[in-house]
Amino acid sequence: MSEAPAAIRILTVDDHPLIREGIARLMAGEPDMQLVAEADNGRDAVQQFRAHRPDITLMDLQMPEMTGLDAIIAIRGEFPEARIIVLTTYPGDVHVLRALKAGAQAYLLKTTLNTELRQTIRAVHTGRKSLSAEASYQLAEHATDDALTAAEIRVLRLIAEGKANKEIAAGLRLSEETVKGQVSKILSKLGASDRTHAVVIGLRRGIIDL
Repeated sequence: MSEAPAAIRILTVDDHPLIREGIARLMAGEPDMQLVAEADNGRDAVQQFRAHRPDITLMDLQMPEMTGLDAIIAIRGEFPEARIIVLTTYPGDVHVLRALKAGAQAYLLKTTLNTELRQTIRAVHTGRKSLSAEASYQLAEHATDDALTAAEIRVLRLIAEGKANKEIAAGLRLSEETVKGQVSKILSKLGASDRTHAVVIGLRRGIIDL
């Protein structure tokens, strides 16, 4: 009589205790899954990964001390075979692309935790990749967009800080006309109606963070 396959060993990383508790309850009801460790920030995630070598890591993005993105880079740099699923509230296409480039195999929204998480864990464990429907939509929607340059992103961050063109120009040692031109390009590329709208879009897509 053959032995049952070993359970999928899981590390969950999130700074919200209620999310970790919810995941723990889900795992407890799955005979082929075992929650072996938890972490509440990216730095601890790296340490817990080293200690437990989980099959699957569930990684939040926005956390104190070290972000989830930095933790993914650190873990994959040390353990290239690590299989990581991003579990976040941020659907923006730039967030998704950064996570995938860092080495994540899947990208899920926390709103799908009860419906998609278990099947995604099993899929990633077998070597497949997965994106939530919303993440896929965001990638498709912006696939042909003209991306902001590094200089334009820098200006957008300063706009988000509430700085006027004159202040931005002084801080970046540019002429005010140059800054006005960059702002105009930012609005055009993002399809924004004004500066505030551009900041909202930039935050939602993950182009900038506060």
